[in-house]
Amino acid sequence: MPKKEAPLPTLQNFLPAGAYEPVSQYLFQYKVHLTITRERKSILGNYRSKVSDKNHRITVNGNLNKYSFLITLLHELAHLLAHEKYGHRILPHGAQWKIEYGKILSAFLQQKVFPPDIERVLIAGLKNPAASSCADIHLIRALRKYDLKKDNQLFVEELSDGSYFKIKDGSIFRKDKRVKKRFKCTEVATGKVYLFSPVYEVKLIEIAEN
Repeated sequence: MPKKEAPLPTLQNFLPAGAYEPVSQYLFQYKVHLTITRERKSILGNYRSKVSDKNHRITVNGNLNKYSFLITLLHELAHLLAHEKYGHRILPHGAQWKIEYGKILSAFLQQKVFPPDIERVLIAGLKNPAASSCADIHLIRALRKYDLKKDNQLFVEELSDGSYFKIKDGSIFRKDKRVKKRFKCTEVATGKVYLFSPVYEVKLIEIAEN
């Protein structure tokens, strides 16, 4: 997917029903240059404040499902609102950002644009929003139900102990036992043990035992 500014009518294809009008109002009001990008491994979206004659800039990954896309966009709009209200010296995900994100998210929750399972998780996290949707395990689980299904792609927590899996860089691991909130997994090539989040997405593979 090329990196380019998204024409507003096209934006409807990335948003759940009922979200386009309120989103477009924010983009018009604050003159936001919105770019929909190809998948980025390290971030889902980002915000850059306006500088001299340049507009506020927001980017969001275009491979996200509609609910993930909207949540990411609201996250970045909250950065814009916090910057406009409190200035540029605030912490990126400090108290001011949490206030603005809580307000904008609450407004969209009132619009009933999210399905009930995602809505419940978002409401539960309103008092202290996570700095990223990737940091909220409950939200990751809820949002994943609406992703396109991929063959053999599973969360680590869904694998049986002793199963083998491959991560995005090609490394192969064996799932071992749970340790508190994470899972011990052994890298096959080196024998080193790593701790994996239960909602880390991996590809299940078959390896013949010696």
